[in-house]
Amino acid sequence: MKAYLAILSSRFRMLLQYRAAAVAGTITQIFWGWIRVMIFEAFYRSSDVVQPMSFEDVVTYVWLGQALLAMIPWNTDPEIRSMVRTRTVAYELLKPVDLYNLWYSRTIATRTAPTMLRSVPIFILGLAYFGMESPESTASAVAFGLAVIGAVMLSVALSTLLNISLMWTLSGQGITRITAAAVILFSGLTIPIPLFPDWAQTILRLLPFAGIADTPFRLYVGHIPPHEVIWVLAHQLIWTIILVVWGRLLLNRGLRVMVVQGG
Repeated sequence: MKAYLAILSSRFRMLLQYRAAAVAGTITQIFWGWIRVMIFEAFYRSSDVVQPMSFEDVVTYVWLGQALLAMIPWNTDPEIRSMVRTRTVAYELLKPVDLYNLWYSRTIATRTAPTMLRSVPIFILGLAYFGMESPESTASAVAFGLAVIGAVMLSVALSTLLNISLMWTLSGQGITRITAAAVILFSGLTIPIPLFPDWAQTILRLLPFAGIADTPFRLYVGHIPPHEVIWVLAHQLIWTIILVVWGRLLLNRGLRVMVVQGG
C-alpha cells in the first residue's frame, strides 16, 4: 500500500505544477459555462411548461459540471499511451508492484490534481458572480462530498479501463472519443438527466455515467434528498467494482498475449 500511496503522492505533486494549463483550462471552462447557462436561460424563458428542475438549480448544476470537468474520464493517460507506443511499457512489468494498482494510483492523481486547481476558482467565482447557489443544506453538502469521492473512484476505474485498452488499440483515439462522447452526454454534463424523457431517465440512471456527475450534482442542489446518498454511493460502488474486475481481466489477458513492438 505504501508504494501505491507514494506513486499517487508524487504524481499528484507533479501535476500541481501545471498552473498555466490550469489557468487556461479555468478560463475556457468559465467561457463554456456562460454559453451553457445562456442556452438554458433561453430554453426556460421560451417555455411555460413546469420543468423538473428550476432554472436556478440548472445554473448551479452547470457550474458544478464546469468546476469538476477535469474529473471526467474523457481521455487516456498520455504517458501510458506513449509507453505502449514506444515499447517502454515493458519496464512497467519489472516494477515490484501490481500493474493494475499502479495505473489506478496514477489515474487518481491525474483526475484529482487538475480538478483541484480548476475547481476552486470556479467555485469562488460561480458563487460570487455567476448565479451558482450554495448547497441546499449542510446535509446536502456532506452528501455531495461523499458522492464526489465515489464519483472519483468510478471515474478512475473507467479511465484505467481506457488505459488498458491501449494494449490493443495503440493510439486509443477511437475508444477515447466514443467514451468521451458517451460520458459527456449520459452523465448529465450536456443536459441534466431530469430534463431527459422519462423512459431515457430510467435507462441513464442504471448506467455508470450518472454516478460520475448527475447524482452528486443533484445531491448538492437538493434535488436528491441527502438521506438517499446511500443509494447513490451503492450505485457508484457496484459500477466501480464491475469496472475494476473487468479491467483486471482485460489486463491479465493483454499481458498473456502482449508482444513488445520491435522485438
